[in-house]
Amino acid sequence: MDRRRRFGNRGEDLAAVFFISKGFEIVARNWNCRAGEIDLICEKRGVTHFVEVKTRRSLTYGNPEEAITPTKLQHLRRAIEAYLAYSRRPPTRYQIDALAILAESGKPPEFHYIENVE
Repeated sequence: MDRRRRFGNRGEDLAAVFFISKGFEIVARNWNCRAGEIDLICEKRGVTHFVEVKTRRSLTYGNPEEAITPTKLQHLRRAIEAYLAYSRRPPTRYQIDALAILAESGKPPEFHYIENVE
C-alpha cells in the first residue's frame, strides 16, 4: 500500500472516531462499486449520512474541503445512487456531508464537519 493510501486510511479512521464520538453509528466504510466510492456511511436519528472525507498534512495546497470539487460530488452522487439501488432497505432520509481533516505533524487533528454539501 502506498504512502498516500495509508494516510487516506488514517484520515478515514480519524473520521470514524469523530462520528462515533458525535453519536453516529458507522454503517459502512469505503463502500465502492463501478460508479465510485463512498468513504463513510453513518446514521444518526434515522438519517443516513454519506460522507466524503478529505485529509491533508498541511495547508500548502489549501484547505482539505477545497478538494471536494463539483466533479467529485458528481462521482459521489453516482455511487450513492448505486448504493441505494443495491440496498435491501434503502434509507428514506439521507444527505451528503463532508469531513475535512487537517492532520499536521505534531499537532492534534482539526476537524471541519460540513453538513449537506450540496
